[in-house]
Amino acid sequence: MTQSFTAGVSLKPQHYADALACRAEGLWFEAHPENYMAAGGPRLAWLDAIARDRPVSLHGVGLSLAADEAPDEGHLAALKRLVDRYRPALVSEHLAWSMRRGVYAPDLLPFPRTLRALSRIADNVDRMQEVLGRRVLIENPSLYLPLGGHDLGEVEFLAELSRRTGCGLLVDVNNVFVSAHNLGYSAEAYLDALPAAAIGEIHLAGHAPDARADLLIDTHGAPVAEAVWSLYARLVERIGPRPTLIERDDDIPAFDMLMAERERAHGLLLREPVDA
Repeated sequence: MTQSFTAGVSLKPQHYADALACRAEGLWFEAHPENYMAAGGPRLAWLDAIARDRPVSLHGVGLSLAADEAPDEGHLAALKRLVDRYRPALVSEHLAWSMRRGVYAPDLLPFPRTLRALSRIADNVDRMQEVLGRRVLIENPSLYLPLGGHDLGEVEFLAELSRRTGCGLLVDVNNVFVSAHNLGYSAEAYLDALPAAAIGEIHLAGHAPDARADLLIDTHGAPVAEAVWSLYARLVERIGPRPTLIERDDDIPAFDMLMAERERAHGLLLREPVDA
């Protein structure tokens, strides 16, 4: 990996001025496109300014690729306009669903990993890539309770989805850690089985325990846990460096606190670990 594109942070409105002023080596920013699907206004102006100086990625949360219906054409068209405007370095979405028959649920919901679902989701990913005219990355979910009816394991499902569509994978290491804890499997074995060539990006985020049950919740509202850092180092050692994002969407800290975590990831990518 070149030093021009290593570790990044989520772009938040309260950090726009700091983000514009920051000159950190290899820094990039990720934005949720749903926050920028407008005809104009200050948000687009801010993202214009950021994108002039730094690589940006668009990480979607609302396309509902795992639904039992095709992606919403209006949403795809709005995403296409942003992709054409910003030429992002990376575009990604989730292996989850959030909309059905015009009803939207503000969550990323699971589904049975059946062969039928694989075919349907592959069609939806193909449609997304056709409209955008580029390869996209699909993110592994965070899971909380066992769900029956699977034909394929999650790694097998993701690998086959990548093979069928040519999409890449966005590996959220925190999601792997949370799901492994909640469902009782090995996070190390999961990461070791992922196809290295398909991985185009890595996410790191924080989680929190659920006080009512022995569950971890993917909150994006805390610093990255040491166990997740260890899994990340293990993954990078196996597959080599990949663009890595420090993802924070709740309890947003000061910019310099996010950048401290970002510098740790940057150092690991360059094989120059930074003291925690």
